[in-house]
Amino acid sequence: MIPFLHELEELQGKITEKVGLRFEQWPLFILGLVLLVMTYLFMPSVVSFALSLALFLAPVWLPLLLISGAWKIWIILKRSEFIASKKYILLEIKPPRNLVKTPLAMETFLSSIHFTGGEATWYARFMGGTRPFYSLEIASFEGQVHFFIWSRADFRRTIESQMYAQYPGVQIVEALDYTRVISAKTGEWSVWGCDFIHTAKDPLPIKTYIEFGLDKVQKEPEQIDPLANLIEFMASVGKGEYLWLQFVIRVHKGEKYGTTPAGNASSKLNSKNKPYTWRDEAEEMVQEIRKKTRDSYIDVFTGEERPGFPNPTKGQMEMMAAMERNVSKLAFDVGARGIYIAKPEHFHPPTIGHLIALFKPFNTEGWNGINSTAWMKTFDDYPWEIGAERRKEHFRKELVEAYRRRQFFYDPFFEGGKKMKDVMVMSTEELATIYHIPSLAVETPSLQRIQSATGEAPPNLPT
Repeated sequence: MIPFLHELEELQGKITEKVGLRFEQWPLFILGLVLLVMTYLFMPSVVSFALSLALFLAPVWLPLLLISGAWKIWIILKRSEFIASKKYILLEIKPPRNLVKTPLAMETFLSSIHFTGGEATWYARFMGGTRPFYSLEIASFEGQVHFFIWSRADFRRTIESQMYAQYPGVQIVEALDYTRVISAKTGEWSVWGCDFIHTAKDPLPIKTYIEFGLDKVQKEPEQIDPLANLIEFMASVGKGEYLWLQFVIRVHKGEKYGTTPAGNASSKLNSKNKPYTWRDEAEEMVQEIRKKTRDSYIDVFTGEERPGFPNPTKGQMEMMAAMERNVSKLAFDVGARGIYIAKPEHFHPPTIGHLIALFKPFNTEGWNGINSTAWMKTFDDYPWEIGAERRKEHFRKELVEAYRRRQFFYDPFFEGGKKMKDVMVMSTEELATIYHIPSLAVETPSLQRIQSATGEAPPNLPT
């Protein structure tokens, strides 16, 4: 029995890697085969006729299928070439010890890199062009916490100038790619990771820095920072442990809702025949709330039932106002991912639970929050999950490779398994809440800060 199970595990592992069938898809796959065989046994003439008809109509559907497949492969090829042709850079941001800036500074910085160019025309998309995407990262190396921004090298000047404008005194240096320092190979390292998604629809905001009272500078005894819990947790990992967190971002154009980058005829459109985005979803949600607040009444003259005047509760009014404020700001598609890597002898399982609940301080009951999903969370570790270990090893390799490439929206880590449902649409306010340069309120000793602010030499200094 054991050799049979081993052979079955090997077979499933090969099919999973080649075809991409996940464990939860196997019942449907097997059911389809059973139905096909049963239909052929009891109605062979029907199956034969269906196959003959499909063969007869092949000159019609086969060219369309081949052209459609060839077009998708071409786009994947050209886009991969375009992404690979660009030079990328990883910049480390070192804050000074006396930083008193609020997350509003990071929101302003994010607004300054909200670039939409690169895929506005059919020719640009035909040649594989993509709009710029960045990766905002927080990494802990055996408890030492660092902040990074990864982007195309062409945008270095913009990133540095806008960062210095909002955070005078910070130090920005080009860094080696820390993800390549360790091998992360199975056996040498234990790897666990997941993605993060919204718990509700995107227009509903999470608990932002404004709810934390950080829309203005606080007095020193009252200073708080919503990132303090996250940074303290990342600083708590010990020797032989690494914790990486990244937010891959690009300008939101509505792909999550079926809109194409240029908003052409194949796009999903709103009531005004314009590309559908999260603002349209917010409008629909607000209208739905307003409908629920109307108590119908009977017209005494006509006897007809009519909707009453909207009478929302305080909570409903606050929710509608929060959504309208949220979607009034610039928006990014956000792919969030976290990885815990450790030497097998130093691997600390409770860290996984803390990573899963990493963003709970930003959750608001009844509104929105951030929860973990995908990658290693897809495994329930039931004893009957045949081939689970092989699939886990495959997932770990893909997870680390996706992180290293900073890929979330494009092949092979989107079409190869990722779906747009795993992408969050976030305003600059929300994004600045979960990623900003921490103020002096965060006193974590292992957070890398420079001893004093740096500045340029006076222009009239003699040479």
